[in-house]
Amino acid sequence: MDDRSASGFASVSPELLGIGGAWMPVTTGESGAFVFRAADAARYAKCVPATGAADLTAERDRIAWLDGQGVPGPRVLDWHDGDAGACLVTSAVHGVPADQVPPEGLRDAWDRIADAVRRLHEVPARTCPFSRSLDAMVAQARDVVARDAVNPEFLPDEQRHTPPADLLAALAREVPRRLLQEAEDTVVCHGDLCLPNIVLDPRTLDVSGFVDLGRLGRADRHADLALLLANARETWTDEAQAQAADAAFADGYGTALDHDRLRFYLHLDPLTWG
Repeated sequence: MDDRSASGFASVSPELLGIGGAWMPVTTGESGAFVFRAADAARYAKCVPATGAADLTAERDRIAWLDGQGVPGPRVLDWHDGDAGACLVTSAVHGVPADQVPPEGLRDAWDRIADAVRRLHEVPARTCPFSRSLDAMVAQARDVVARDAVNPEFLPDEQRHTPPADLLAALAREVPRRLLQEAEDTVVCHGDLCLPNIVLDPRTLDVSGFVDLGRLGRADRHADLALLLANARETWTDEAQAQAADAAFADGYGTALDHDRLRFYLHLDPLTWG
């Protein structure tokens, strides 16, 4: 979500949409929604104008479904949908986002994170009603690129001066092969598995839960792993430590990493935001 002023938040808020209580604006994130925290820090409210209600409804349904699968995360507490917009109220997942712990803390939590991701991916994919398929991701990327809406800050440094249409064309040549791999390795993916969306208990460093579930769905497991491992590289102090962490994650997660597939999904993901 883009940073917004207090006056900006007043345009759509829990109070305006009929959700009672005392709320404070949260001004971090990149979802484009208006997010509020309850004064007692036990609840969060995400509010959108009417044009965003369908996406928020989809997020609500994903949160409710995952809550029933034994995977830690928020619970749906309240919902409002009307002419002025929609508001989703969820329970807070108490703890600290994994990107806010120092490198030594992330190292200590790394095995726990690998185990939590493995357990998420072990939820039977056939039971998941939501798709995050490669076909859907490519279609979304085509739309974002066609609207010239790719955010260059999301791209790897070496790609920022390449036209997004050229980046997508190069990835498109790989899609038939990646579809075959997806068919053999589909799991329930978080969809935006980066460190800010993994909440840790600050005392034990256990995973308290996954948050920001709007992209959850069936996908190749490497779509999740690519984002997590790349994002963690921003915490590790050097490449040797990053490679050791990748190896440790693969060992704790329980599968070998396909680095070619990791690269593919890491380059596709930035083209799907916009």
